[in-house]
Order: sequence, then structure tokens, then C-alpha cells
Amino acid sequence: MGYSQFLNMVPEFYLVCILLVVFFMDFFFSRSSEKGHEVMGGVTIGLMIVLPFRIAFLSEPAEAFGGMYIASQAANVMKIIMTVGTVIVLIMAQPWLKNEARKYEGEFYMLVLSTLLGMYIMVSSGNFLLFFLGLEMASVPMACLVAFDKLKKDSAEGGAKYIITATFSSAVMLYGISFIYGSIGTLYFDDVAQRIAFFANFKSQLPMLIMGMVFFFSGLAFKLSLVPFHFWTADTYQGAPTPVTGYLSVVSKGAAAFALMTILVKVFGSLTVYWDYMLYVVIVLSITIANLFAIRQKELKRFMAFSSISQAGYIMLAVIGSSQAGLASLMYYILVYVVANMAVFTVISAVEQSGQRSASGQPLTAMSTYDGFYQTNPKLSFLMTLALFSLAGIPPFAGMFSKFFVFMAAAEQGSFWAYFVVFIALINTVVSLYYYLLIVKAMYIKPCDSPLPTFKSDGSIRLALAVCTAGIVLFGVCSCVYEWLFAASAM
Repeated sequence: MGYSQFLNMVPEFYLVCILLVVFFMDFFFSRSSEKGHEVMGGVTIGLMIVLPFRIAFLSEPAEAFGGMYIASQAANVMKIIMTVGTVIVLIMAQPWLKNEARKYEGEFYMLVLSTLLGMYIMVSSGNFLLFFLGLEMASVPMACLVAFDKLKKDSAEGGAKYIITATFSSAVMLYGISFIYGSIGTLYFDDVAQRIAFFANFKSQLPMLIMGMVFFFSGLAFKLSLVPFHFWTADTYQGAPTPVTGYLSVVSKGAAAFALMTILVKVFGSLTVYWDYMLYVVIVLSITIANLFAIRQKELKRFMAFSSISQAGYIMLAVIGSSQAGLASLMYYILVYVVANMAVFTVISAVEQSGQRSASGQPLTAMSTYDGFYQTNPKLSFLMTLALFSLAGIPPFAGMFSKFFVFMAAAEQGSFWAYFVVFIALINTVVSLYYYLLIVKAMYIKPCDSPLPTFKSDGSIRLALAVCTAGIVLFGVCSCVYEWLFAASAM
């Protein structure tokens, strides 16, 4: 093995090149100039837009370092989805960077790209050690992003809570990996899977192995905000800058969900009888508890935090199926979730950057701020409604199809408990429709004498909303999208 092995890591190589370009632009351009802001933002977003097309042309799987790095077709598709989500985040962040964080624009881009690089490594890992390194590469810069508005109390508090829980979850995961290595003697995914199948008849090996699997799952469940590992989520989402909250809720969650399914199916497939029931309990708790707490929220970003916990539970339904259809439905759900959730956060960012003030004196992220919003800003209200309907799973939007596919993937498992979990998820879909409609009711029906004044959104906000709305509408009617994901999911 030599340095030429890095040439097989094409997406990561291009992302590192983009990082270097951003670094040198930040070094040479004046941070206070309007032109420097436009050039840096335009070049960064332009290079990121090219990256998914470059990944799409990688027709054959690649390996590096003896199987530690494996870029399968499904992993490359997941990288495209994550990159698209990151591009939307960078576009919708432009007004915030221009108005509030211009002096730290270069740092923001480098932290976002560094986090994305860690996620790339996570989804292409073939070894527990490389997976853990990728996870830490994603988590540490993310903590910096959460605390980016360091002079604001909520941001500093959110960053502190995120880094404490991330450290604890990483320690739990590493503890689990040590149990797996101690019982199996290797960290390579393929070798672990083979030895688990071989040792399945030796009961003395199973307790330590199962304990390691449970600890590993618990550590990754923190990243996904699954109940009961969700306590950090609401405070972190509320405290982080809105673009960072959107990035944390969609891109980070998507990478963790894909990695978790890949490892459970590929590595611990022989132990399905043990982790299936653990997954059933976590899914039911995540969807139900998150829905009940979402109803009580009065702050929009905290509301979206509990919504994301519930959505993570729905994503995990795809893991129950443990099949090609399950992986395809998981990637499709994440793709739809990216555009729908980012549309909501883009509207929230537009309101925050509008320069307006709430007549009631509440923060602009308070749900009461949106009372009568349709009277003065009908276009933003309409786009927000489309996104919320998609998150709730109302036809004919893409969110309905994404829920249908994960329900079908879970039902393919065929057991009574799988059907029971799907039934509970269906009931919770009705509950989620109720609390998503609370926002629609506030915008369209709830009377308000002094709603937010009419304002004009920044061009980058309008572009991000156009991309998200197109995805919400088209992904539900273009069957070729799911067919492409299904073909890429062949293991």
C-alpha cells in the first residue's frame, strides 16, 4: 500500500481540493469587502455544484487500504444526496453570512466542508476504526458550527450540550467497538461478518459481541437523535444559527442513518434476531414521544427538533426490512427529507434576516410570530405549507411516497412485530399531521392585528426555496428517481 491508494478516494480528493481553494481565498480576500463575500460564496457554491456530477460518473466501486475504504455505488449515491443538501445549506446561508457572520465566512465554509468530508468517510468505511475517525471528523467541526454565534447565550449553550453529548456517545461507541474487537479479533466489516457467522454456534462468544453491538448502536443513536438518546437535540437546534440547524437536521442525520443500516445489515446480519427487537422499541419510542412533545412546542426551531426525532424514527423503519428495497427506501426518504426540511429552515432564515421585528416582542423563531403571516407574505406561507405537508406525508407530495416506501420495506420483514411497528407509525402519522397543521393554522387562520410586515427575500433565499420546492413536487411524481436509487442499492 502506498500514497497512490488515495487516488481511489475520488469524492474525498475533490472535496479536499475545494477545502484548499476556500482556505486560500479566505487568506487573500478581504473579509470586510462586499466583492470578497460574493466571490468566495460564488466559487464555493459553484465548486460544490460540480461535485455531485463528478461522483455520478464513478461507475465502478473502488477500494483503498486493504478494504478499510469501500466506495460502493450506494455510498456514492448517498454522497450525492449529502452534497445536494450541503449546497442548499450554503445557498440559504448567504444572507446570514452577509449580515451577521461576514468576518467568519471562510471559517464557516471550511467547517461545513470538513464535516461533509467526515460524513463521506463514514458512509464509505469498511473498517470500524476508519468509521470512528470519520464520525469524529464530522462531529468536532459540527460542534464549532453549533457554537458559531458564540456571543449569543443560546448558541454557546447549544454548542456545549452538543459537544458533551457527542463526546459521551463517541466514548460509548468506542467502548462497543473494543468489545467487538475483543470477541472477534478484527475490525474489518467483511471479516467481522464472516467470524460472527462462524461463531454463531459458540454461545460463549455471543454475550460480549452482543454487548459491543448494543453499545455501538447506542453511540450512533445519539447522532440520529433517537429516543432515549435525544435530550440534546432541542437545545442544540434552538441555539445554533438557522443554517447550521438545517445542516445538522438533514445532512448529518442522513449520513448516520445510512451508515447504521449498512453496518447492521452487512456486519451484524447474522445477529438480526437480537437487534430487530431493539430497533422496534427505539422506533416506536422515537416516533411517539417526539410527536407528543412536538405538540407542546411554542418555538419553531425546537418544534423542528422534535419533528426531526420523529422523522429519524420513520427512517429507521427502512432498516427493519434489511433488503435492497429497504436501503433504496432509506435513501429516498433522506432525499425527500432534505428538500422538505430545508424548505422550512429556509423560510425561517428568511424571516430572521428580513430585519423585521415581532409586534409581540417575541423572537422571530417563536411560532406566535407567524400568526397571520399569509396576510403579508403569501408566497413564503404557501411554500412553507408545501414543505410541512410533505413532512406530514400528505399526497401528492414526495413525503407521502417516502413514507409509503419505508412502510412497505418494514412490512416485508413479515413478522407480527414488524406489522405492529408499522401500525404504530401509521397512527403517529395522523398525530404528526395535527402538529404540522398548527403552523399552517397560525399562518392562514389565526387572527392577528399586527402580523410581520411584507418584506422581500434575498435572491439566494429564493433560489434555495425554488430548488427545495421543485424537489418536493417532482420527487413524488418522477418514478425514475426511486428506480435509480433501487438500482444503486444492490449489495
